Amino acid sequence: MNQQLIEQIVGEILGQLGKSPVQLPDRAVPIAVSARHVHLQPEHVEVLFGAGYQLTQRSELSQPGQFAANETVMIAGPKSSIERVRILGPVRKATQVEVSFTDAMKLGVKPPLRESGNIEGSAPITLIGPKGSVHIEQGLIIAQSHIHMAPSDAARFGVEDGEYITVEADGIRPISFRNVRIRVNERYRLEMHIDTDEANAGFITQGTIGRLVKPNDVKETTAVQMIPETVKVPQSFEFTKKLLSTEDLAAISEDEIVINKGTIVTALAKDTARELGKTITVRK
Repeated sequence: MNQQLIEQIVGEILGQLGKSPVQLPDRAVPIAVSARHVHLQPEHVEVLFGAGYQLTQRSELSQPGQFAANETVMIAGPKSSIERVRILGPVRKATQVEVSFTDAMKLGVKPPLRESGNIEGSAPITLIGPKGSVHIEQGLIIAQSHIHMAPSDAARFGVEDGEYITVEADGIRPISFRNVRIRVNERYRLEMHIDTDEANAGFITQGTIGRLVKPNDVKETTAVQMIPETVKVPQSFEFTKKLLSTEDLAAISEDEIVINKGTIVTALAKDTARELGKTITVRK
């Protein structure tokens, strides 16, 4: 890669860091995939890692004040165990372990589907750390899919805290998530959380955009689909430069962008194309 291209890519990234987030389409919700993880109460941190131990931050999470810790533990069930399960901080009032249904089958446990924080009567699990182990009689759950949003987002979508809605995600394998719980708080940033099983079912990766649909909207959409429509044929744009950036995307109105095999597409450009519903195709 020549120096000019490197400088152009770096310049684009630095420019984007100083800009406000890309404006999402109406009723669009970013989807995040949440892998298995653990929330610990303070005394269990000390049992697992030693007296006076404090969790250390590895990286910030999307929700303000939340972080992925450097520390991991092993979780063990009657059938098997899973190593290096990430701890999320900060500490909580009660220890909670969130796994997928696939994880649960491997461990040999039967956790209920619950909203995070609702662990009363949930499944038992054993946690093993470098300094000790903890067995909890309840706290293992499969997390209910949900959407974090601020009050301003709730007003814009016309939803309330605790309401259940549907989220549709288009792509190679279109999928609809029903009974998605709305969680509203001033501290929240707009984002839907699903587990790895749900993500795999719809070929969903980090950065996928979903569409929020209320029950009445679903009925209306179904009725419209029964009416024959003229199929829209996507228009293509032949792109010949060596680097495709977000600025180039903004200037292209066509739905499909055809590039040469050696053309570099920045990560920001890929994300922007997905958000705008544009397809990037490599010329054969």
